Amino acid sequence: MTKKRLLDCCASDVVNMDRETLLYAIHASEGRVLVSETIAITQPLLNNVSNAELAASQGADVVLIPAPGTVPGMSQEKVTSLIACAHAHGALAMTTIGTSQEGADVSTVRQIALMSKMAGADLHHIGDTGYMGIALPENIMAYSIAIRGVRHTYTRMARSINR
Repeated sequence: MTKKRLLDCCASDVVNMDRETLLYAIHASEGRVLVSETIAITQPLLNNVSNAELAASQGADVVLIPAPGTVPGMSQEKVTSLIACAHAHGALAMTTIGTSQEGADVSTVRQIALMSKMAGADLHHIGDTGYMGIALPENIMAYSIAIRGVRHTYTRMARSINR
């Protein structure tokens, strides 16, 4: 399979990817990959070692980090340093919104998206704590446009899942 950015892949491309090709596709998308899943935030497992460092040192492909402003103390600077640590260990970094901000107003979600992108996130997560068990659709759209732009957002929306 030819390696390409995830932004340029159809569902059938993703289905046929092996681990190496998928990681390349995510990394080549320059921080413009948006995913949705709820992940719990936990305290560090070891003293003086962040969970990001521990996961990356144990061979994790992707390390989940709370997005700036979503958890007390998670400033853009702190998230930037955790992402740098994950990258130094060869892992991709995913900033996550899993603490109800996915139901906030559009400008708050857009600000979180931009801070996460500026911090160097490879992937972005928006949780499911909005109305009816999903993030608000207008927030998913605002987040997507903030990190990918209108062209990539609309292209992804228009693609058939049967390709």
